[in-house]
Amino acid sequence: MNSAQIEIQLIASLVAIACAIPGTFLVLRKMAMISDAISHSILPGIVIGFFITQDLNSPLLIVLAAFTGVITVVLVEYIQKTGLVKEDTAIGLVFPALFSIGVILIAKNANDVHLDVDAVLVGELALAPFDRLIISGVDIGPKSLWIIGTILLITITLLIAFFKELKVSTFDKGLAASLGFSPAIIHYGLMTVSSVTTVGAFDAVGAILVVALMIAPAATAYLLTTNLKKMLGLAMFFGVFSAISGYWLAHKLDASIAGSITTMLGLLFLAVYLFAPNKGVIAVMYREKQQRTEVSLLTFLLHLKNHNELEERHVNHLREHINWHKVRAKNVLELAQKNNMIIIDNNIVSLTEKGDAFTSKAIDYIITNEDAQIEDMKDDFFLFRG
Repeated sequence: MNSAQIEIQLIASLVAIACAIPGTFLVLRKMAMISDAISHSILPGIVIGFFITQDLNSPLLIVLAAFTGVITVVLVEYIQKTGLVKEDTAIGLVFPALFSIGVILIAKNANDVHLDVDAVLVGELALAPFDRLIISGVDIGPKSLWIIGTILLITITLLIAFFKELKVSTFDKGLAASLGFSPAIIHYGLMTVSSVTTVGAFDAVGAILVVALMIAPAATAYLLTTNLKKMLGLAMFFGVFSAISGYWLAHKLDASIAGSITTMLGLLFLAVYLFAPNKGVIAVMYREKQQRTEVSLLTFLLHLKNHNELEERHVNHLREHINWHKVRAKNVLELAQKNNMIIIDNNIVSLTEKGDAFTSKAIDYIITNEDAQIEDMKDDFFLFRG
């Protein structure tokens, strides 16, 4: 592995971490698509900054691009607050207009400059190591590495300094206001960080990959934990893992690095979406199936508790009285026996002491909705876990 390969992976990893931090809060605030709007609408800010300075490396480009990103958010929210359209419609109205303005400005005034739409959208990580930062004749590494590294350092500093404010304003704006800090300032601060991160990364990785790195790792982590700090850590890990594995996938297939990283992000999300222990599709389907069976079990136990007649409790008549098909009745009987809820004597089903106590507690919980009644049952039954 040569130095260029190391630098490409390092740049991609730093971009992934820098994007994961604001991306986590965007996902939690249900504002994931605003990152897409910001990533496209910063283009006019970059172009105007270049027209003013005639220098693609000027910090003014980042400042104006970030300002344009914040303007995008303000316009989206203003249109949404009219009540005439929803947020997704407002986003669809604002960012194509701003992006188109940037495209027109480039086409008319910047044809002779290395500033084009393809660079903004897809970038080219493979070329990042060749754009060096040289100070006093000393090569100190790729420019992209220093730019995104500086942005990441600032982002981490702001995260540490304002973590409590970000956390509270994300989950409860009313509480945030009552504690004395403005949710609006925190909100627009987050949008500014998102804009700066986007413009800092677009030259190396492109706007499309920035959106993917902001949303996919955070969305994947969201399916695995409810702890904010763990979610941030997992989002960073998934981003870095996808960046490195995506690079080697591109190397093996001789394909686009940005496309391969995005593919890995998609595959990782799909795997977690299917197999996450609590929120995954398979886990949810299994839990719902078990809950249906447990509801049937409770119905069955209530039937036994309320009927003393032998005929009503005979194994061969249960399906008739409770209107179950054969397989369902068999599953419920097996579950009840497995948990020592019933005994079967001469084909007559009766409640055990445990079954009678379970049924009474379940009825009390249904009536009172007090968790204390069912605490000892939560480990064994999905029905009572909420």
